[in-house]
Amino acid sequence: MSVLTASASAFKRNFASSAKPRMLNGRTLAPTINHNNSAGMKILAVLYKGGDAAKQEPRLLGTVENQLGIREWLESQGHEYIVTDDKEGPNSVFQRELKDAEVLITTPFHPGYLTRDLIAKAPNLKLCVTAGVGSDHIDLNAAVERKIQVLEVTGSNVTSVAEHVVMSILLLVRNFVPAHEMIERGDWQVSEVARNAYDLEGKVIGTLGAGRIGYRVLERLQPFNPKELLYYDYNPLPEEAAKKVGARRVEDLKEFVSQLDVLTVNAPLHEGTRNLINADLLKHFKKGAWLVNTARGAICNAEDVAAALKSGQLNGYAGDVWNVQPAPKEHPWRYMKNTLGGGNGMVPHYSGTTLDAQARYAAGTKQILENYFQGKPQEPANIIVGLGKYETKSYGKR
Repeated sequence: MSVLTASASAFKRNFASSAKPRMLNGRTLAPTINHNNSAGMKILAVLYKGGDAAKQEPRLLGTVENQLGIREWLESQGHEYIVTDDKEGPNSVFQRELKDAEVLITTPFHPGYLTRDLIAKAPNLKLCVTAGVGSDHIDLNAAVERKIQVLEVTGSNVTSVAEHVVMSILLLVRNFVPAHEMIERGDWQVSEVARNAYDLEGKVIGTLGAGRIGYRVLERLQPFNPKELLYYDYNPLPEEAAKKVGARRVEDLKEFVSQLDVLTVNAPLHEGTRNLINADLLKHFKKGAWLVNTARGAICNAEDVAAALKSGQLNGYAGDVWNVQPAPKEHPWRYMKNTLGGGNGMVPHYSGTTLDAQARYAAGTKQILENYFQGKPQEPANIIVGLGKYETKSYGKR
């Protein structure tokens, strides 16, 4: 089967404060440089709006307000820097300003979707930088054809996401959310929550994808004394790495999921993983299994997951990634419940944007830009698309 999950080959490779900007409008930070400086580049960033929280907490670097902390640095070199969260539709700041931008900075947490059509309308575009990890919001095949480089800050939030995965597994298995909601309501009925609470010890747990994040999840699950740890990845782990975490590889996907009490998804989104977990595959899950997805929402079919939870085929689903972000208010994952009225551990996409992670991916973005400006080689692990070719196996076998 040609399903491509998080690359274990990636695991093998790797075992200033900003000036106050003036507002163009409520969603855009205007450049403050001399537009007559022909030596400068136009750099467009699509980030998420931080509101009062970003004003009160300057370490929220990944926001429109704090601009990755690089405005002063960029403008001191004569570059034009436009930052916005307005990304939807042809009249958005994103699409208007993209047309003559040379560099595009995006984030997985509020993705500016760079389609083939938009790439065709951006003749000056040469570099796309993902402030974080995961560049599936960019049409990578179109980038290859146009010789647009795509880089991300590999490793910047792998620990952050791995910790969130373990937390999500525990809150599902221990039936935490309904228990907390009971307390908030002022109720107290232990049996109502204890009847669907279990220990993680003795369970069979598997990761779909055993790259940087998936492997760290396996490491963190070992102390819980699971019955067995399994993984599914088209690239086998190095023998010593697999031995270290006591993980067994299963090569058939349906056989893999049929053995699991808990499945965690830690794979990139691409042609081979989109809609991978659907009604057909869910039929092969153990009845009452728990599913955690902090990878990409579109790997799971939203309607099929909601139906499996309602029927009892799944006992719980948790994660922070959605097939559309921000998720519409009517999205089924906001409201779905299991047969006992629980089993939903969904949150906004924030697992990889802790304050610690933001410091790392902001610094990494600056380093990528600095290398680009100075014509220096980029860190090989950060390169998703080089000049006209893929430089990673994480987005499928090419």
